[in-house]
Amino acid sequence: MNTFQLECFLSVANFLNFSKAAKSLNITQPAISHQINALETELGAKLFFRTSKNVRLTQAGHLFTQYAEEILRLSTSSRSRLKQSMEAEPVRFGIGCRNSMDLSLLPPVLAQLKKEEPKLLPILRQNPFDSLENLLEEGDIHAMFSYQESVPKRASYYELLLRPVVCVCREDHPLAAFSSLTVQQLSQAGTMSACRPPVYPPGLFAVQNQVAGGRSLDQLIFCDDLDISRTLVQSGFVFAVMADLPQARLSGLRYIPIPEFAPLSFGIASFPEERHPLLGRFCALLKEAVESH
Repeated sequence: MNTFQLECFLSVANFLNFSKAAKSLNITQPAISHQINALETELGAKLFFRTSKNVRLTQAGHLFTQYAEEILRLSTSSRSRLKQSMEAEPVRFGIGCRNSMDLSLLPPVLAQLKKEEPKLLPILRQNPFDSLENLLEEGDIHAMFSYQESVPKRASYYELLLRPVVCVCREDHPLAAFSSLTVQQLSQAGTMSACRPPVYPPGLFAVQNQVAGGRSLDQLIFCDDLDISRTLVQSGFVFAVMADLPQARLSGLRYIPIPEFAPLSFGIASFPEERHPLLGRFCALLKEAVESH
């Protein structure tokens, strides 16, 4: 039984004429007869007495009329309420971040997106890189910050900027006096922090290893994530080798270029087959934000 069969039944019950009922529904008379026959077969009861001259409802037909009207009313009401619910439902947009530096890029971008799409509900996830990749594959997030060299397989990549490799230290650190640095200088600069993959992408991890090479263990402090490393730098315990992100720089710190290393491409990874309607605008706003800084 479907709503079209019920509409056919009620139309015939109203006109007591198959031809007029068919015309009112913009279908052929054989088509409406087929729908009535199918409905009667499913119900196991005759709904109309039919002769060559007239059509009238059977007792079962009279009884079924009230049920058919109620079913159609409920169907129309449920469709209307479902449509209203879907129209009021927020537009969820999942974004994966690896650390507070990634998060620092979002406030102005999300604020603008909210103006353009008032129903926007950002879902922010901060996890290690491997966990974010799983969330992206499962559809829990729609985009994630990533270095180009670490983009998940099958994912598309949108570059936001090239991040230079820098030494980060306090303004009162001995290294702060330099405008640029070399590996040789850094190898003699005291205690440094070190982050393992996937906190650092392969390219940055290789740079860190070059700088750390030859150091004794008491001159290395291993950190589980980038935020811990930055906290130790702020506290004056260490210097660190990082990929610079001007928008996320902290006051009181110096960011000194290490020119012998190439900058790292940084951007947004997403799966094209699960492209979110807001993804393009999100990436464009991020690009504007990093270029205007």
